[in-house]
Amino acid sequence: MSNLHIQKRIYTVSELTSEIKGLLEEKYPFVWISGEISNFRIPVSGHFYFTLKDENAQINAVMFRGQNRNLKFSPEHGMSVTGMGRISLYEPRGTYQIILEYLEPEGVGAIQMAFEQLKARLSDEGLFDEKHKTPLPFLPNKISIITSPTGAVVHDIIQIITRRFPTVNIEILPIKVQGKGAESEIVSALKTLNTFSDADVAILARGGGSLEDFHAFNSEEVARYIFSSKIPVISAVGHETDFTIADFVADLRAPTPSAAAELAVPLKDDLERRCTQNSVALRTTIINKLSQLRNYLNNISDRMKDPKKRIHDLRMRTDDYTLRLTRIFINKLQQRRERLIWRIDKLYSNNPFIRINKINEELEQKTYKLLNYMNIYISMRHSLLRELTAKLHALSPIAILSRGYSITRTIPDAAVVSDPRKVYIGQDLEVMVSKGTLYVNVQSKNNK
Repeated sequence: MSNLHIQKRIYTVSELTSEIKGLLEEKYPFVWISGEISNFRIPVSGHFYFTLKDENAQINAVMFRGQNRNLKFSPEHGMSVTGMGRISLYEPRGTYQIILEYLEPEGVGAIQMAFEQLKARLSDEGLFDEKHKTPLPFLPNKISIITSPTGAVVHDIIQIITRRFPTVNIEILPIKVQGKGAESEIVSALKTLNTFSDADVAILARGGGSLEDFHAFNSEEVARYIFSSKIPVISAVGHETDFTIADFVADLRAPTPSAAAELAVPLKDDLERRCTQNSVALRTTIINKLSQLRNYLNNISDRMKDPKKRIHDLRMRTDDYTLRLTRIFINKLQQRRERLIWRIDKLYSNNPFIRINKINEELEQKTYKLLNYMNIYISMRHSLLRELTAKLHALSPIAILSRGYSITRTIPDAAVVSDPRKVYIGQDLEVMVSKGTLYVNVQSKNNK
């Protein structure tokens, strides 16, 4: 019993804990482990503390700030992860734990997880909303290409733009499209673009690659500089199936760099063909409109009575009235003469010389009044005729134009212009004058 007592080793808690710690750290210097995160917390020190668990067990885990700042994603409660670390024992509490050196989402790479998280966050902030997209100019005068100056991408873009519209100015802002420093060079190029360049549109482009190769184009800083750019940006990163954060925040996403060049400028031959077609259509429209107006004018002219004809009709009517009045007058005279003869006969039979003289005087007075009435009536008719002729001439559109007035209409809808605010600088107008038509262009205007 005494020998057994002498060989018996009694450990203190600290000694036993230290030996267990040594055994654990020696047996498991580095291990891979997977599980679900729970009780995730970040104290002021910046270290990550959480529990990894599965259906049957759990283990405390810690990831110090020096390692967790290199993570490409943000760990969250309930996330399944895979990590690599060393087993250790925290002596003050007597609990074992794993100190992680590396961590990634289970089943999804860290870069992919970081991409999805940044995409969701920027989307919630509204950086992808269509209302913030700036429309591309129809025909840019200058295009900036932000890409590698040595790759095939820049040559393809220049070749396509030159083929589609040779007179467009092109400038190249050279950058690294992957690797260390690529992100800062893209940001610097975007700053230069908005500070010094007079470009109308910019193309941010690179060829295909892996998600790791697109790291610079999935950067939050690059995304925010694209969003704040005053010059519209076309994102053309990778192939048609590749998507980056730059694609979502840019004003327009092109499936390939070649497609970006086609979207940036129209085809000059198509524009010339459309201009020719529009010119022919406009000429045809004007000719048809003039023909319609000419027919309309002829119809109006046919319906409108000729003033000379009207005057002739009035003269004929005057002559007819004169003839009728003369006939009436003659008939009246004849009647009076007959009556006079009858009375003379009667007077002769009765010898009323005084009565005869009086009747003769009355007859002369009435004859004089009747002639005056006829002259006044004819004069009034002539005055009315002259007044109607003057009014008819004053209402004639030809007479208005001959006094120096003109009619201004828009092209091609032929709307009459009465307010300078309804036309814009550079608009073509049609001015109709007495002896023809002028086609003018608005150089300036005054609303007063």
